[in-house]
Amino acid sequence: MTTAVAGTRKARRVSLTGNDAAAEALRQVNPDIAAVFPITPQTELMHKFAEFVANGKVNTDLVNVESEHSALSAVIGASAAGARAVTATSSAGFALMWELLTVTSGLRLPVVMCVVNRALSAPLNIHCDHSDTMGARDSGWIQLFCEDSQEVYDTTIMAFRIAEHKDLRLPVMVNFDGFIISHTMEVVDILEDADVKAFVGEYKPEHHLLNPDEPILVGPVDLPDWLFEHKRANIEATGRAPRVIREVMGEFGRLSGRSYDLIETYRASDAELVLVALGSTAGTAKEAADELREKGVPAGVIKVRSFRPFPGREIWEAMPKAKVVGVLDRSIAFGLGGGPVFHEVRSFGYEIGARVPVVSYVYGIGGRDINTDHIVGAFEDLQKIAATGQLGERYRYLNLRD
Repeated sequence: MTTAVAGTRKARRVSLTGNDAAAEALRQVNPDIAAVFPITPQTELMHKFAEFVANGKVNTDLVNVESEHSALSAVIGASAAGARAVTATSSAGFALMWELLTVTSGLRLPVVMCVVNRALSAPLNIHCDHSDTMGARDSGWIQLFCEDSQEVYDTTIMAFRIAEHKDLRLPVMVNFDGFIISHTMEVVDILEDADVKAFVGEYKPEHHLLNPDEPILVGPVDLPDWLFEHKRANIEATGRAPRVIREVMGEFGRLSGRSYDLIETYRASDAELVLVALGSTAGTAKEAADELREKGVPAGVIKVRSFRPFPGREIWEAMPKAKVVGVLDRSIAFGLGGGPVFHEVRSFGYEIGARVPVVSYVYGIGGRDINTDHIVGAFEDLQKIAATGQLGERYRYLNLRD
């Protein structure tokens, strides 16, 4: 959920699904190239954008390809040639792109990709969890997660400014929960087309393949003499990303009246029991925190918007009174215990010397429901740990049958 601030531009209020909100943002940005391939639950996103193309509402070249691997390949070529290029995918389609994810980031191409999060097979499942993009958390992409359709719309717009920033030139994933957000109708405030175009601006790449005055080579063999240094350059660019993301989010907030940051805190500054979450579940966790606050329980929530780069220090600084922390993961780190967000949070806590127990809660795998009762139960677990000092089982599951 976004935080309202005083905006400077008017907006129109419409009802959109998450997929349609992303497509609407892409329509307003009007990218040069979109390479598309259908996969549930992303399909409707590019169906809607294809409708915009067919009706002449954008002049984007829509490239229908034979697979998701081909989609990202086409986008890589277009971006290297100087085009503003986009694609979208889910689950196994995202996994099929794996080889090309590191190519995109390694070539420092500012591609934007919407990923409608869905479980990975097997067994076959078409519903939401975060196992698809979590599998690529170290692929060199910036990863931003959305709680609702408004955030999908806003984040898709901001993603272009972030990716194309001269200090980054890094690809950006806009992640949102399959079906839970992608197919749910919500009220979304849409900016005027002219304001979005002015905010995003024209893409003017510094280097590209179609500049005859500056011939360049893209993607050559990079043997032991230089690959290490080039990867270090990626690391340094990613290290600049928090500043750039905040700058872009701040500017967007002044335009839209909606305030964003790397994280969003909810009743966390004085909370003794804190849950950290990604995506749509953050909204459910806020409801649970409100329910417990009415009973005098000091519960709070921290929502992570930027999973890469990971705002570990910001998370810990936002909960100075925490006595115990729970982390909600919609994916599993197999063989390591707990979920990937949990391991990131605990690692940063150790680094800064926090003496606070951290508990992993894996939930919602394959689209399993998660409601306020489940999350209240997690808060009650944390309350017992805080009261007794006994951690018990560190790795737990919510709404899992015995």
